[in-house]
Amino acid sequence: MFSKQEAQQLKKEFWTAFGKSFPRKWILYDTKIKDMSFKFYADNKKAEVSLDIEMKDEVFRNAYYEKIWSLEDILKDYIGEFHKDEHFTLENGKTISRIWVEQYGVSIFNKNTWQQTFEFFLEKMDGFERFYYEYEDFIKDV
Repeated sequence: MFSKQEAQQLKKEFWTAFGKSFPRKWILYDTKIKDMSFKFYADNKKAEVSLDIEMKDEVFRNAYYEKIWSLEDILKDYIGEFHKDEHFTLENGKTISRIWVEQYGVSIFNKNTWQQTFEFFLEKMDGFERFYYEYEDFIKDV
């Protein structure tokens, strides 16, 4: 087990190492759609890459979700099998729509799995971004 400070330091080292391994500007929050973003996540059990649709207005959130969902088979071509939840509840109780891919058996606290995690992040986020750039005009037209 790690102390809180050691865990915090390892997390910082992890994200710094990822940035140095793949120095690239990701879309992330720059989708040009308010409250729609791509995210990286890692903890002690898994890594995730997600598209989070966080609009407070459920009508708009659902409209964007349905637009992307209408492209399901195309999205699979870019990122492979994925999970989706139109009404995903975050730890803080907020409901969002989320589409994500995950990889188990990796840990932010195990440096031996970092490279595997970084490659997963690169492959899946690159797929999400290529998909988004290709269909951006369609998705934005809500």
